[in-house]
Amino acid sequence: MKTLSLSGSAALVTGSSQGLGLGIAQGLLESGAAVVFHGHEARPTEVPEPSTYLVHDLLDPAVPAQLIADSFQAEPSLDLLICNAGSFFDLPFLDMDLATWDRTQNLNVRATYFVVQAFARALVERQRPGAVVITASINGYQAEINSRAYDTSKGALVMMTRTLAQALAPHHIRVNGIAPGMMRTPLTEGWLNTDPAGAELYAKRTLLNRLGTPADCAGAVSFLLSPAAGYITGQVLSIDGGMGISQLGRIQP
Repeated sequence: MKTLSLSGSAALVTGSSQGLGLGIAQGLLESGAAVVFHGHEARPTEVPEPSTYLVHDLLDPAVPAQLIADSFQAEPSLDLLICNAGSFFDLPFLDMDLATWDRTQNLNVRATYFVVQAFARALVERQRPGAVVITASINGYQAEINSRAYDTSKGALVMMTRTLAQALAPHHIRVNGIAPGMMRTPLTEGWLNTDPAGAELYAKRTLLNRLGTPADCAGAVSFLLSPAAGYITGQVLSIDGGMGISQLGRIQP
């Protein structure tokens, strides 16, 4: 469908140096968008030329506004934003310290909020419509052992998606989110490879009997940003293989 094309649009994908963000950014390129990649370390070889790659540490409170300014300088037609940057720093609840808690909330929640704000301000100044997708998680709905700070941050992103959709609708900026389930990314690959029994258990908890990949999220994000989703805002789409709708998942082989 032509309405699924992102040709003529430009997107910033935060946290797109690897993993989920990289897969989403590559999917946007395939859908016809120009893409600004972002990470907090040197440009990885996986980021395709000639796409722009910006290095910014979103734990710095001044960075969201600077990242958006640099992104508009690189792609003046910027009208799409994917807030994907985030990570997991959890400790067991009784061992949690303030610095670790703040690091989680500042990266996963504060940075997302102010990146969207800076992006929206730039679009309003240009009188340009746009669309935003925020990467939440099924952890925003379902608690996970030893994941308290992360779960809290992802629950905040679920509500942030809804409240920012409300705030930005008058400016013709749609805001939606995705809630990935267990994905094979650099963040999870280490323990999945060292705990095959645990990986198998996660797979069996999904109705589709497998773990997800970044490619599973890329198509959903492209859809939510496209004209085909032009009447959708404030929604969080679960991409979890059915993990979230069943108490036990697939208990048979």
